Amino acid sequence: MRESEIHVGERVAVGLAALGRPAYLNLGRVDALPPGREFAAMRAATHAVLDDAYQAGVRWIDVARSYGSSEEFLAGWLADRGHADVTVSSKWGYRYVGEWKLDAEVHEVKEHTAARFAEQWAETVGLLGKAVSLYQVHSLTVDSPLFTDDRLVGALAELTAADGVPVGFSTSGPAQADAVRRAFELEVSGTPVFSAVQSTWNLLEPSVGPALAEAHAAGKQVLVKETVANGRLVVEPPAALARIAREHEAGPDAVAIAAVLAQDWRPVAVIGPSSTAQLADNLVATRAKLTADELDELAGLAEEPVAYWRHRSCLGWH
Repeated sequence: MRESEIHVGERVAVGLAALGRPAYLNLGRVDALPPGREFAAMRAATHAVLDDAYQAGVRWIDVARSYGSSEEFLAGWLADRGHADVTVSSKWGYRYVGEWKLDAEVHEVKEHTAARFAEQWAETVGLLGKAVSLYQVHSLTVDSPLFTDDRLVGALAELTAADGVPVGFSTSGPAQADAVRRAFELEVSGTPVFSAVQSTWNLLEPSVGPALAEAHAAGKQVLVKETVANGRLVVEPPAALARIAREHEAGPDAVAIAAVLAQDWRPVAVIGPSSTAQLADNLVATRAKLTADELDELAGLAEEPVAYWRHRSCLGWH
């Protein structure tokens, strides 16, 4: 790393994907959660993670309409604690339909339309009010109808122009780089629509890296999600990652996140702990000092993007 220690408040965000709903696809999550995963227990677990994150210096929280009750949990925590220095980002485009069931046949439904945007923005504001600092399209892909929907693109631009809320997008899938570049080309009246991107980048799937570097160079805010590959890098760490982690007296999660933070395009790493213990382990990343040789060795863990995303699609919700 080029920095002796990462400034937590500037480079780390806590995402609530794993805490806002009872079922999710992260490995290594179940045993970290409250038994039964009842609503009140999950809210308490979320607040405990947020308290520890704030104490550690984290000032960015990332949620989404489809993360179950994540916005509600965050809104309650902000109201109770009175913190006014927290950056909040949320996402729209997926609707949570799991009804707080572990065995729901479908947990979320995707729809990128102007009507869904208007509906979900109103819901987000109803819970979080003016706390939202960034509103993102959830999982934008190159085939999204957004790219040909002038009404929707205009509504997104208006959110920034009229309400002062920057808009961004997250990406997924093997063609993330194409989606990133295409989205940043969108303009309304000569003004770029998007000012931020949140993409999957980790040691197994770094293919979007060059596009994110371009975005950073253009002055866009870059966030990275799924930093430990939905738990794969923790539960089944490759031999090289496990060895380097041992040498640093850290967990494989910390080394994987440290590799994200070491990128020259200075991403904000969105971590998704399921407990205060996982949070503490994740944050060791901000103190890890990976050498250039270690980063080169870890770069060799990359999988072919299509294979990576095929594997991810097979992870069950539990």
